[in-house]
Amino acid sequence: MNQRRILLALFMIYFVFAILLNSVGTVILQVIHTYGVDKGAASVLEGFKDLPIAIVSFLVASTLPRFGYKKAMLVALAIVAVATLAMPLIPAFATAKLLFLCVGVAFALVKVSVYSTIGLVARDRKHHAGITNMLEGFFMVGVLSAYWIFGFFIDADHPASTSWLNVYWLLSGLCAATFLLVLATTFDEVGAAPPDSRGPAADFLEMLRLFVRPLVYVFVLTAFLSVLVEQAIGSWLPTFNNEILMLPATMSVQVTSIFAGCLAVGRLLAGVVMRRLNWYPVLTVCMLAMGATVLLSLPLTHGIPHDPNVTWATAPVAAFLFPLIGLFMAPIYPGINSVMLSSLPRHQHAPMTGLLVIFSALGGTTGSLITGYVFGHVSGHFAFYLTLVPIALMVLSLYAFKRQVEKTPAEVAVTA
Repeated sequence: MNQRRILLALFMIYFVFAILLNSVGTVILQVIHTYGVDKGAASVLEGFKDLPIAIVSFLVASTLPRFGYKKAMLVALAIVAVATLAMPLIPAFATAKLLFLCVGVAFALVKVSVYSTIGLVARDRKHHAGITNMLEGFFMVGVLSAYWIFGFFIDADHPASTSWLNVYWLLSGLCAATFLLVLATTFDEVGAAPPDSRGPAADFLEMLRLFVRPLVYVFVLTAFLSVLVEQAIGSWLPTFNNEILMLPATMSVQVTSIFAGCLAVGRLLAGVVMRRLNWYPVLTVCMLAMGATVLLSLPLTHGIPHDPNVTWATAPVAAFLFPLIGLFMAPIYPGINSVMLSSLPRHQHAPMTGLLVIFSALGGTTGSLITGYVFGHVSGHFAFYLTLVPIALMVLSLYAFKRQVEKTPAEVAVTA
């Protein structure tokens, strides 16, 4: 089994889905302009993406080891390749809903398969943590690329133009190229299936039994809150930049790339830092720094005048300061995932990842919907101040997670 070839395939899959999944904030802004959709209606795109992720993960995670991780990745890439073609061919808000529905279904297959494959190729717990953080870091490189790729196709002078839909020709080609790479890569999936499996129904029940463990439900709560904050900010930051910071549509999307860049840098650095330092103090400091960034930067967003000639040099300070929250947010999600999966044997990685994906999806939808509702009915300022609540809850849930990890005998997943 060529480990480098497999990792390249996994990284490319994550790069593709990073662009598709995290384009939702940009698409929300564009459908508001292009199709005249209000903010509340546009916010459902997050639900069309995240709810299928949760549902499909719940239904198929336990059976994917039988079906095959490689086959699941190929099916997922084929689905999104077709869905992206529909966007420019049938331009409509309904098509955008269909796109994110397909992306959600496909990502459920991909997330479980990719995370489970890491357990098959990692040598030990530290190697597992390194791969996980590098993978999530590369995911954020994809997110960062998405803002600039979409920004290139957006016509700033004509906000209602459909020119931005041409980006999907490029994305469909990228999906096809990644499909061919995975197809040509050999995966050794020996050891993925449970050694004493009695069938799909029994495997499904085994996944449900995982959730009754205190370690697991404290973990999924922490993951839920982490994704809630990340998606609340990531999905609505382009609109926040446009309506609160008074930036043009194209610049609003491009400035959001600072947030994605901070997430990418933070996760890549975390792969190095967490090999040397204990994970709990690192993640706790990160959460406290997130709260401090909110409190320091949001007061600077009040009373900003509209300047039609604004440039990167004259943009408000808050446009550059607030996205730095991504640097501190970055290590949390991959950090807790690696700690959790490294405590389980290989055959439990798929069902555990299924639970992770379910609650991550629910967290993303909850964060986007709440933020969208508050943004539209109260104010954008209050919507982002509200993120302090889940950040505070994360600090508490992380401490509970640490206590449960200490009570659980370490069982290095890749050797179990």
